[in-house]
Amino acid sequence: MTLTRRQFLTVASLATGSLAVPSISARTAKESRQAAGLEEKSIAELQAMMRTGQASAVSLVRFYLQRIDAIDRRGKALRSVIELNPDALDLAAGLDEERRRQGPRGPLHGIPVLLKDNIATRDRMQTTAGSLALVGAKAPRDAFLVTRLRQAGAVILGKTNLSEWANIRSTRSTSGWSARGGLTRNPYAAERNTSGSSSGSAVAIAANLAAVAIGTETDGSIVSPSAMAALVGFKPTVGLVSRDGIVPISHSQDTAGPMARCVADAAAVLQVIAARDARDKATSGQPEAPPDFLAALDRNGMAGARLGFARNPFVTHPEVWKIAEQAVDKLEALGATVVEVEIPNVAKYADTELEVLLHELKADMNAYLAEFAQGAPVRSLEDIIAFNEKHHETEMPWFGQELFIQAQAKEGLDSPAYLAALENNRRYSCAEGIDKIMQEHQLDALVAPTGGPAWLTDLVNGDRDTGGFSTPAAVAGYPHVTVPAGQVSGLPIGLSFVGKAYAEATLIKLAYAFEQATRARRPPVL
Repeated sequence: MTLTRRQFLTVASLATGSLAVPSISARTAKESRQAAGLEEKSIAELQAMMRTGQASAVSLVRFYLQRIDAIDRRGKALRSVIELNPDALDLAAGLDEERRRQGPRGPLHGIPVLLKDNIATRDRMQTTAGSLALVGAKAPRDAFLVTRLRQAGAVILGKTNLSEWANIRSTRSTSGWSARGGLTRNPYAAERNTSGSSSGSAVAIAANLAAVAIGTETDGSIVSPSAMAALVGFKPTVGLVSRDGIVPISHSQDTAGPMARCVADAAAVLQVIAARDARDKATSGQPEAPPDFLAALDRNGMAGARLGFARNPFVTHPEVWKIAEQAVDKLEALGATVVEVEIPNVAKYADTELEVLLHELKADMNAYLAEFAQGAPVRSLEDIIAFNEKHHETEMPWFGQELFIQAQAKEGLDSPAYLAALENNRRYSCAEGIDKIMQEHQLDALVAPTGGPAWLTDLVNGDRDTGGFSTPAAVAGYPHVTVPAGQVSGLPIGLSFVGKAYAEATLIKLAYAFEQATRARRPPVL
């Protein structure tokens, strides 16, 4: 039976419990005092409050639940959180008791974390990538990075909305929209877009709905929404963080990473989730022991650095370039040498990037669904396409699925077209791209504006691209961090730092020095 739009959304809401906010009416007076003044607090500050009894994991969870109810569900109705963990308060209470008995496990003990809704959890929450096709799927286990977070004592608070299927369904999509979660709204200007696909993760952290969040990126999906939300977004080297249990697009480019209000918080999360995992062979290439990312937090870290200011026309807005040039002046004042460069051969993988993504989407999606879609009505990309057609009114009211259809028509990963495109991407993004320019100028990192200001949301015509610096690092699989740098007409703009593979510690050092000297983040007025 084909359900109407209203019937389907009602069934989906009942199945997920995504609109239910646990009652906070029973909060004690002590918990109310503990919850006061928690906006914009860093992980280190929250830990200090829990250490001295000014806060607890329970009071943090209650505080964020209250804000989600007041701002995300009502008030501004940001719609960034797609589902709440019904066990969050119980988990927090257990961690508080553990802290009393034997002390904290580490920097994330009792810290509420949100996960993008394409990261599997084996609990009472869904993992749907924003699609109604995966409502009811029961993950057989946590994603590897979720296991790492739980072991570190983090409280999984809920799941965030996203551009459905991480924005790979259509070229005419609207970032921040999913059939299950609706449209996530920009907290700085509700009529403007959040960018995608980690839209909900960015908006939730910008609005102080959790301490930190995990996003995922194939090309721009961490750094772009982070920059538009005045956040630090960290896309690690592909292979530093396991992709196990994450709804995939491309094993060549996919990675998860932290989205936070400051560099120190991103480093603390990255320290936990960076690890080898036998289920993701890409992680075998990382260093035997990950560097100490927290030790890289050096206010003087810019001194002696050599940076390349990428002048490629990735972004065209003149006011964005003014902000970038002012940032370069600050970098030089902090002791860096900055040379103007142009990343070579970017145009040579403009088309072959999508060729690789579509081939890998078909293979990787089918493998994920075979293991993690138990209980869902789909078990293959072909099934998803059929589901969307059957439920066209609910799944495709604004845009179609031509990229899914193109991916389904692709041959296997042994096809000449795929192998040629993959080799082309590796050659021109790495050896004859980022590697070449960095070696030629002996650079520690590349810097550039992350992207343009947020565009007006247009569900009929889809996204209006204002440019971005994500593609070179995305295709190369190299690390990329964005840091708040300023605003254009009240809309946040980020500055990007990009390095070679496994240069995360260097990027943290540079990003932290810039952040501490500029303090450019401005929270949204809510």
